[in-house]
Amino acid sequence: MFKRARNTATSAGWRSTFARRVLTALLTAGLLATVAASVEAGDPLLAYGARIVGDDARTRIVIDFDREPHFSVHYIANPERIVIDLPATAFGFPAKDLAARGLFKDIRYGKMDEESARIVLTTAGPVKLALAKVQADEAGKGHRLVLDAEMIDKQAFAELVKTQSWSDRTEAAQTTSAIPAPEKAAPGDFVIAVDAGHGGIDTGAIGVDTKTEEKQVTLAFAKALTDRLNKEPGIKAFLTREDDEFLSLSQRVLIARQNHAGLFISLHADTLKQKDIRGATVYTISDKASDKLAADLAERENLSDQIAGKETVAEPPEVADILLDLTRRETQAFSISLAESVLNSFKDQVGTINNPHRHAGFRVLQAPDVPSILLELGFLSNAEDEKLLLDETWRGKTVGLLTDAVKRYRAAVMANGG
Repeated sequence: MFKRARNTATSAGWRSTFARRVLTALLTAGLLATVAASVEAGDPLLAYGARIVGDDARTRIVIDFDREPHFSVHYIANPERIVIDLPATAFGFPAKDLAARGLFKDIRYGKMDEESARIVLTTAGPVKLALAKVQADEAGKGHRLVLDAEMIDKQAFAELVKTQSWSDRTEAAQTTSAIPAPEKAAPGDFVIAVDAGHGGIDTGAIGVDTKTEEKQVTLAFAKALTDRLNKEPGIKAFLTREDDEFLSLSQRVLIARQNHAGLFISLHADTLKQKDIRGATVYTISDKASDKLAADLAERENLSDQIAGKETVAEPPEVADILLDLTRRETQAFSISLAESVLNSFKDQVGTINNPHRHAGFRVLQAPDVPSILLELGFLSNAEDEKLLLDETWRGKTVGLLTDAVKRYRAAVMANGG
């Protein structure tokens, strides 16, 4: 239909207003047919347009969808956020069209899992949605979600949080659904959890030149490392996430523990304000950071749940202390051994920063019984590192060196009766 209409219009030389109207009608019909087919096929919603206007008293957000979206709204405190949950949605508009302004100091949106997506509006203070509705587009092209936010006082916001009924469906789904597992791990196999940092609504860092998202870099590397490890006899590796979905930090730890992992390797590629700093870094857990760079990085990485609109559930201080104590006593030495093995592999082969083994309180490394490291492969804020992180040859080389490090670590553990 598209091709026929285009050829007809061309042959008329675009001279007739009538011909242009016919072409528009045909294209519209084709678009609607495509949308209808998408609905039948169960494709995600398409959010194809967005705009935001307003000031620090009232702010309006409008998002255009190809068809009617069903949504729910929830409020989270500490810090104040508004969460909009949606069915599976593809966000196809430029990020600048929904850049934070007015009442909102940060706006994130993206996939949570195969069936859901989320918009997280971090506010500059207590805010409520005075209006949240879906209405048909006047031109009949789809539907739009309209959100009108206005400032309120702290007591009113606290009441909104208190009186709402909400359990995070994505969190519940993860704990009740099948957990990723290595294929046919035999008795005695050395099981390794490979964790691709970030994912879904949490994009992570953004490349300085290519604007590549960290979540894409880490997943590509994690898949390559898992494939390589699984070629080694007696080793079974698996991914904590296999596609672009969000996992909370606690979910990542739980997945490793429930699969009886003997190692947990979390992969990242962060950004720094100092764009001249480059190279890999290996982090292990500690209740006190080794330096300011490590402390700042841990603070940013620990915000992953907040970015995705997760409620902050504070553990009792005695529980947190017990977890850290168990980690220190039972697994920290093994984690440090693995870190040293990785850095020995990288020596003269992969560039590292100064003092490449650092430590801080990373929540993703808190499994009390699984030796864990967080590996910063490089920095997407550095143009040279960014080139390497996207280079398949460099990735393959680094994956091989990491595999060698794991094999040496495993051999040492086995030799000591582990």
